[in-house]
Amino acid sequence: MNPRLPRLAAALLVTCNAPLRADDARDADVVVVTATRFAETESRLPANISVISREDIRNSPARDLPGILKSNAGVVVRALSGSLGIDSTIDIRGFGESAGSNTLILLDGQRLNPIDLGSVNWSAIPLDSVERIEILRGAGSVQYGDKATGGVVNIITDKSGRPRFGATLGVGTYGTQTADLNAAAGNASGYINAFAHYADTNGWRANNQADQLALSGRGGIYLARGDGEAFLDYSVYRDSSGLPGYLLAADYPSRPQKSIFPDDSQRSNGYRLRPGITLPLGDSLRLDAEVSVERQDSHFRYVSFASEADRTRESWSFTPRLRWQHGLGAMASETVFGFDHYSGKVDASYSSAPRQNARQDSNGVYFQNVTTFGGGWSGLLGARYQSMDQSAEQAAYPAWFQPAIEGSARNSATAWDIGVNHAGNGWRAYAKAGSTFRFPTTDELFGYDPINGVPVFAGNLKPQTGTVQEIGGNASFGPLRARAAFYHMNLDDEIAFDGTLFANVNLDPTRRQGFELETNWQIAPSLAALLSYSYTRSTFRSGAYSGNQLPLVPRNSAAAKVAWDGGSMGRYVLVGTYVGERYFSGDFANTLDKLDGYTTVDLTATWDLKPWSITARLLNAFDQVYAPFAGYSAFQGYYYYPADGRTFLMTASYAIR
Repeated sequence: MNPRLPRLAAALLVTCNAPLRADDARDADVVVVTATRFAETESRLPANISVISREDIRNSPARDLPGILKSNAGVVVRALSGSLGIDSTIDIRGFGESAGSNTLILLDGQRLNPIDLGSVNWSAIPLDSVERIEILRGAGSVQYGDKATGGVVNIITDKSGRPRFGATLGVGTYGTQTADLNAAAGNASGYINAFAHYADTNGWRANNQADQLALSGRGGIYLARGDGEAFLDYSVYRDSSGLPGYLLAADYPSRPQKSIFPDDSQRSNGYRLRPGITLPLGDSLRLDAEVSVERQDSHFRYVSFASEADRTRESWSFTPRLRWQHGLGAMASETVFGFDHYSGKVDASYSSAPRQNARQDSNGVYFQNVTTFGGGWSGLLGARYQSMDQSAEQAAYPAWFQPAIEGSARNSATAWDIGVNHAGNGWRAYAKAGSTFRFPTTDELFGYDPINGVPVFAGNLKPQTGTVQEIGGNASFGPLRARAAFYHMNLDDEIAFDGTLFANVNLDPTRRQGFELETNWQIAPSLAALLSYSYTRSTFRSGAYSGNQLPLVPRNSAAAKVAWDGGSMGRYVLVGTYVGERYFSGDFANTLDKLDGYTTVDLTATWDLKPWSITARLLNAFDQVYAPFAGYSAFQGYYYYPADGRTFLMTASYAIR
């Protein structure tokens, strides 16, 4: 281990977003759903789960979902274009450039990751609609299957029908304007709620303008005397943004607001519908089931390359599951049985490239058992089998030069989990082991033969598989609460892009191991400090790059949060976030320079003037120039995607409850 680690752990601690006062989300008996896909007491689960509550979100300086996540232990957020978090990627436990395919993002338990290499549709989720966010660190492959290797982020929306209405208007630097509305109504028979979000900004960089418009909500009818319901979740959204592109080394430090592509842009629109049912089938059996339908249409305008592109993604899923509380002798025991079907297709057309389309169908079955043995002991056992059918086609372009390609592939994989948990008075410890997998995305099926200069079907990519071991726990010491975990993950056939081969490949065996710490210290009734720290070591276990660090993965990441409630004087929060140095994208050989680490400071102040509240947010207060993503090209040298500099937003909210 790095000899500087103890000093870094003390000085550079990463925070989890938490409310000013310690709340139930940090207690050992907090109820979570991500680990089993049903509500379950954390004190029985061998897992490292953090909960970001509605109050946490309200007190955070961030105003987009990726920004809310970035200061949690073990989580790194990378955006290419910065504004509004539209193209952000979440990295849990050190996957670097392939993080988007190894961190699963869920909305109320339903996956948001697309079947291609596109980004998650963050614009479809108004921040006001979020009730809480659960972060499961470590593989969630038994529960969710493909793409859950590094961890799972489950965004859980407000499902209440308590009568209310609220509105928030905001203005900020660089022409930023925001507007949010929320309303709900309900009675003993059912409920309905709705959330609307609008944001528009000129952006910090040139050609970094962006806008978002979204409407989402839920309607439900209570069944079985209020113990079940039939519901419909819905969302409709539209966003657009400039694509300022990268900056070369000559411009990045001195002219970070410059755009190399001043006229490139993208726009997207889409919808998501999810009808479902939750229903008791007796005293010990419960059924949850959903059908999800989603579509997104995107248009890309690359003026710099005199080309345009259109892409349509469509998907649907069916995810029924049963929870059977059957007991095991005198012990409490329950088992979840589930079936997941996912189907999707992507059609892409280009003005200066061949047309492509791809399809995939996935079926998975799984079970997971949690048994309480007594004396504070409990155990978990689970397994999954999943199959994946994929096909891809590319037209000839031109017909006399590049031949058409087509192909199909069928793969299957299994995963298992076993763990033990022991909870005492104010503390909990656990140990777990398991396996994980992921399949190639549809984009990774399109390959290129650099020798013959022709496209090829890359259906020979093997599924990525691996094993995971982890120990951890949490404890309370009066006003101090802490959560920690040590983990070790070995992967075989990890899927990544190799720039030297111009192709997606199965890498030589890799390893990830590290340590995560989160703490919450209630210093005084009105003053709290929230601290944590992550050490991540992602390396090759063998092969040509044996011992080398994987690119874009910081070994150390850190932050600290201090919150003070001054009553009538207002609430004030300071968040500092640190991300350590990393190797540039594609530098598997570790022979190039390292990308500098960075530290940012964000501030927020809120004044409660019921029914009004006023909030001021200052992001990147010291105007730090930094790049979450950067790479190296043999033709152009180092290139960078700079993040936003200092920005300010003032909002006024009005609420009727």
